[in-house]
Amino acid sequence: MQPSDLRSEHGEVGGVYLTRAQIAARVAELGSEIARDYAGLDPVLVAPLKSSVVFLADLTRALPIPHTLDLVELAPYVGEQSSGIRLLKDVDASIAGRHVLIVEDVVDTGLTLNFLVRTLGLHGPETLHAVTLLDRPYRRLVDDIPLRYTGFTVPDELFAGYGLGLDERWRAFPDLHHVVPLELPRAAIEAA
Repeated sequence: MQPSDLRSEHGEVGGVYLTRAQIAARVAELGSEIARDYAGLDPVLVAPLKSSVVFLADLTRALPIPHTLDLVELAPYVGEQSSGIRLLKDVDASIAGRHVLIVEDVVDTGLTLNFLVRTLGLHGPETLHAVTLLDRPYRRLVDDIPLRYTGFTVPDELFAGYGLGLDERWRAFPDLHHVVPLELPRAAIEAA
């Protein structure tokens, strides 16, 4: 990889924060915890596109109980009067009466997870909880979120790799790297 491949308009890849081995070990532990708690329940794992997909793929392989997968797609919404989140793609299958586990890459302020919980709750699931690979609980703006499983609590930094990217780059790196920000406009930070 060339040095220019490690730099984008808004940042550059720094050192490794979590190795693929550390991530794999923790995902295996999460799979065991979830399997124990959801034994006999056939949960539905629902993940938002794009950054959660790598975590979802590894978690589903680490989950030795019957379960199904579904994807949603979200986008930031900025209007004249407010800003927030909008749903671009809803779940494909019915989750009414099902045990739903939202699979998130990062839970930060809790606003996205809160939006997902409210949106999926309209479908009438039996239970609704969440698992996240990375958590920043000290940044919460919403406390009432059903975060049941956490991979790693991380500092207030940007990361790339393992599905996370900046400017749609570096998602395929197997390790999780620090991103050294250059000048980050608010839109780039929210999209990260």
